[in-house]
Order: sequence, then structure tokens, then C-alpha cells
Amino acid sequence: LTAHRRGATVVGLCLGTFVLAAAGLLDGRPAATHWRYAPLLASRYPSIKVKPDVLYVDEGDLLTSAGSAGGIDLCLHLVRRAYGHQVANDIARSMVMPPHRAGGQAQYIDHPVPVPETGDPLGETLEWALRNLDRELTVDTLSSRAMMSRRTFDRRFRQTTGTTPTQWLLHQRVLHAQRLLETTGEPVELIARRSGFASAVALRPHFRRQVGVSPTTYRQAFGPTA
Repeated sequence: LTAHRRGATVVGLCLGTFVLAAAGLLDGRPAATHWRYAPLLASRYPSIKVKPDVLYVDEGDLLTSAGSAGGIDLCLHLVRRAYGHQVANDIARSMVMPPHRAGGQAQYIDHPVPVPETGDPLGETLEWALRNLDRELTVDTLSSRAMMSRRTFDRRFRQTTGTTPTQWLLHQRVLHAQRLLETTGEPVELIARRSGFASAVALRPHFRRQVGVSPTTYRQAFGPTA
């Protein structure tokens, strides 16, 4: 509590969320913990907005995670937040794990996107979408490619990823823009179009909502010449 008041960033991994809750740091905030103990956290601390289905929650100066794997996801997220995608990717590669398990909302990283298996139309469609983010991708386009009805595709997608196709696409496009900002000197306008946005103006509000800063500010911190 004292450290947080001094301006420190405080992290609670798995059941460590209960320690932060007991200190009163999470009152009125969303938080994550191991799914098995999420009901207990909610009952003991009703003022906390418990998120039982997420891997971690980033509230800026307070971060909480689910179980052991979620804790690793959160630690990689902290590295990514401080040093950029490339450093986090290098660490993830050395640990033989995905560098970023994608999700829906700005500060909530939901369920991991599965590695597509041969013959799995949904997984193969997601892999194809990631290679074609600069194209105009609609849910109808994706469902047709997966050879599913729109309704079946929506249901399967949510069951697999924990989010909607539209939110997943938006999240992946912002992630792609981040990588381009880190590794290229291309203008933001071109990066926006390569990421599937109509213009830099269309990219900026989504980028700021998901990353917390503007594309220009992000490049200044993590770009090739940073």
C-alpha cells in the first residue's frame, strides 16, 4: 500500500490478487485471479469487479493475473509495455510460448487463439486473416472461408477465442500496427492502411484505446531509432 502511494506499479499474480484486495487497492476496480477462486474473491470483496474469464487485467498502476500461465502472460505484457514487442517476443521465444495471447478489450486479454490444426477450418481461417489484415475483412468473408454459416461461425469463434470476430480483428490490426511502428520507418498513414485501417485518423482512436498512447508517441518510445 505504501509503495503504491509512492507511485509504484503493483502486481498480483494468481492468488496474490487476494493480497492486493486485502490492502484495499482493488476497491472499485476490475481484477483477475485463478478461475477456481474467482467466486471467493467476489464474495469476500464485493466492491471488486472480478473478471473470472480473463488471463490478466491491466489497470495501469495495478495489474492482476489468473493462474500460473496467466502470470507469465502478465509478466510478458509488462515487458512489452516497457520495452516493446521485440523484447517480449525474444523472451517468449526462449520460453517456447506464444508472445501474445490475443483478446478483446483494451486492457483485458481473453482466451488464447489456438494454433490451427490441419483440417480445422476455423483455425486455418484465423491464420489466413492474420496474413491478410490489410484487406477488407468482414465476418461474412471469414465465415465463408471457413465454410460455415454466419451464425455457426460466430458461435464457434466465441467459444474458441472468448471474443467476437470483429473485436478480434480490431485487436490484431492494432497489434500489427504496433509491430510495424517498432520495426519500420514507414509513415503512420501507410502503416494504418497496411494494418487494415482506412487512414491514420481511423487508426489513432483504436490504437490509443488499446495501447494507451498515440501511434506517434509509441514509435518515439519503441521505433527503430528510439
